[in-house]
Amino acid sequence: MTRLGYQIPNFTYPGVESADIFGNVVAQAKAAEAAGFDRVFVMDHFYQLPGIGAPHEPMFECYSLLSAIAQHTESVRLSALVTGNTYRHPTLLAKTITALDHVSGGRATLGIGSGWFELEHDSLGYEFNTFTERFKKLEEALQIIIPMLRGEKVSLDGEYYTVVDAVNSPAPISRIPVMIGGSGEKKTLRMVAQYADESNLSSGSAEEIPRKLDALEAHCQRLGRDRSEITVTKLTMCMVAPTMEEAEADLREVAAVKGWNEQIMEMVKAILIYGDADTVGEQLQALMATGIDGMTINLPGNGHNTDRIGLLGEIANAAIDG
Repeated sequence: MTRLGYQIPNFTYPGVESADIFGNVVAQAKAAEAAGFDRVFVMDHFYQLPGIGAPHEPMFECYSLLSAIAQHTESVRLSALVTGNTYRHPTLLAKTITALDHVSGGRATLGIGSGWFELEHDSLGYEFNTFTERFKKLEEALQIIIPMLRGEKVSLDGEYYTVVDAVNSPAPISRIPVMIGGSGEKKTLRMVAQYADESNLSSGSAEEIPRKLDALEAHCQRLGRDRSEITVTKLTMCMVAPTMEEAEADLREVAAVKGWNEQIMEMVKAILIYGDADTVGEQLQALMATGIDGMTINLPGNGHNTDRIGLLGEIANAAIDG
């Protein structure tokens, strides 16, 4: 299960041309593996997200990218953080995850959520539905995908999906862990308790985490599930460098590429865990003190500099070890 994950959410790098983006992604994945991260994640999006960049910025299809990363890494597990359920039929997703497991030698993890980026859906032609409908679709999808990943034949006549004797052959090499992403206490964490091995809290402040852990515990009690069977991690965004001056230089470098003004740069500093190793390390320790089991961290501003990934791995592992 995830102890320390590294997510790659950004593909706009200073001085890196389009044809060279993948090489930098591989370098990041290998640096994360060497730095002690046990998962490498990429986002399942087709447009860049608000807060990281403009919609037109580069974005790879995640499972093609993960399968390619698998050929350049040896031990890290590979996953989307997280798959938008709205983008693929559940049977196709089960086959896709299984293929990733085979091409990676048994290192696939299924990260999944209900989907949320309305602009992407409307622009590219994916049905968005209502909030409630997306969660109903996710639950039906889990009732198809999980049995298929466990070697079972599946039939479901649901409100959104219908499958008849669906078979997944070959079966996955490993027992693929299921991670549900999201922070909703009523719907998301109930599904975590019912279906998942892992929970990734993708939003909310550190102060909210104990309440969310209590909500998960309550769902587990109602469903007869042992809460200790579920690993809970928090997604957090960082920008770390050896010194404050270097962190500022890193931020200015990426701001120049993305066209950020001083106001946006200050907003970025407020959103990220930002600063030198000591500053970031203290904040990561405080995050772990909330009761979570691990962290998934990204470096949207300077992850293309693989030295920063090594530094992040050092201080994040120290924070987890206490």
